[in-house]
Amino acid sequence: MSEWDGWGRFPPRARKRPPPAHGVQVARIGATWWGVRWIEALERLSSEYSNRLARGRTYARAGRVHDLAIASGLVSARVTGSRRTPYRVSLRLAALAPAAWDQAVLAMAGQALFAAELLAGRMPQDIDEAFRAGGHSLFPLAARGDLATECSCPDWANPCKHVAATHYVLGEAFDKDPFLLFELRGRGRDDVLSALRRTRAGGEPAPGASSDAGAGQGEAIATVSLDGRDPAELERLRGPIANLRFAFDPPAAGGAVRQLGVPPSWRADETPAELLGRDYRAAAELAREIALAGPTDRDED
Repeated sequence: MSEWDGWGRFPPRARKRPPPAHGVQVARIGATWWGVRWIEALERLSSEYSNRLARGRTYARAGRVHDLAIASGLVSARVTGSRRTPYRVSLRLAALAPAAWDQAVLAMAGQALFAAELLAGRMPQDIDEAFRAGGHSLFPLAARGDLATECSCPDWANPCKHVAATHYVLGEAFDKDPFLLFELRGRGRDDVLSALRRTRAGGEPAPGASSDAGAGQGEAIATVSLDGRDPAELERLRGPIANLRFAFDPPAAGGAVRQLGVPPSWRADETPAELLGRDYRAAAELAREIALAGPTDRDED
């Protein structure tokens, strides 16, 4: 099929080459809140080129993006299209300075929930608060022009469909491993977790450190002394305990299942809360009935 532009006929478009066997096929784009936040950065960058985004999603799902590599401040990839040679794509997001990272680690360590979730391999919902304290953001900001993209294709649009496809594949990679976002910003997983453990234990993160060197240095946190006390006394009651009363409220809809959210590897159309909600409510209600029931004969014996 040829196209007519009023002056002459263009030759038929070249047929796209098949996706490579080692291409990354995106199954679900934006399965976590941080993956969605990354995709939103692309959509803000390309509000004028929504058609490129749609074609980029198609490329990402087809597995046309391959050889994806993430380093401090740089993402590179190859995208197979219609030409014999794959297009070269790069995304640049400036790595944060060591001082900015040190300040963010201090802020993260000061929030017990932040430290617990990061040590469990999850990205805390309000993680950007730790970076905003120093005037930065973990995610690219369109107003600052944080994200710079390049592609070897002839398309003048920014982003082109190849850049968009790479961005979507990268979003799924972040879904599976949120610490890749830290690495892109200049600090790897081990560096961040080591600094968190060090700071939570009472030491300051070594300025610009990228290893455990200097662990334990800094001002020690206050401790409790047991000098002159028998530790066994801590387990003994100092007096009678008053009568205890308990209240068991009816289980909330969704409850803990909804609070846990959707795991990164989840592939079903229905969320865990939708699939397990009825059984969760039934089990919670049964537990409440058992707790409120009177003593049994066995209890009285």
